[in-house]
Amino acid sequence: MIKLSAILITKNEEANIERCLRSVSWVDEIIVVDSRSTDRTVEIARDFGAKVFTPEWKGFGPTKQYALEQAGGEWILSIDADEEVSFTLKNEIQQLLESDPPFDGYAVPRKTQFLGKWILHSGWYPDYVLRLFKKDSGCFTEALVHEQIEISGPTGRLHNSLLHYSYPTLENYIRKLDQYSTLGAQELLKAGKNFHAHHLVIKPPVKFFQKFVMQKGWRDGWEGFLIAHLSATGILLRYAKLRQLQIEADKNK
Repeated sequence: MIKLSAILITKNEEANIERCLRSVSWVDEIIVVDSRSTDRTVEIARDFGAKVFTPEWKGFGPTKQYALEQAGGEWILSIDADEEVSFTLKNEIQQLLESDPPFDGYAVPRKTQFLGKWILHSGWYPDYVLRLFKKDSGCFTEALVHEQIEISGPTGRLHNSLLHYSYPTLENYIRKLDQYSTLGAQELLKAGKNFHAHHLVIKPPVKFFQKFVMQKGWRDGWEGFLIAHLSATGILLRYAKLRQLQIEADKNK
């Protein structure tokens, strides 16, 4: 029988983690890597029998790679604390691992909730994310944000949805927007990218058009309009912060 480990990283996820852990309670092992939570996250994780680790925070990619290295399963299910494995996805994974899986990794369609509404357009669904993979065939990139899993072998797709409860309020979205735009700017600077005026003038409206028109965000109603607008704002913030970082770097030369 194939052993499956679920891995996740956390920081102050008291509002989400119980739902997440219940949805993976059927796996052989749960690995939680926590980044100094000040709420009940760690307590809840331990109550579920998870193995909890608390290393120094080094960014999303390195921290998830650390979680992977602690896992003892032959196969890995990577999940975020604000996600839930649906009952149908659970059954699909169990049936797959009871056979001889033909691929080394599998992407799953992720359905995201925004302000209490499931978003079915706007480029958000189906949002295929690679989350199930053979441990010996996968590793996480070192990106500070928007890390990915790299698989050395062939990959396939599953059919049932991973549920994502990422944005219950606008305040929550804006906090993440600020955090991710800062990390994105740092990644651009690290990669040697230079700021140009068109990044602020052209890229944000292009992103809005892509989300609202090309990816049919208008079909998601008012929420689709907000997603398009906030996505454009995220692009603007990322490059504005890149400009700020470059100015500071030039002063320190």
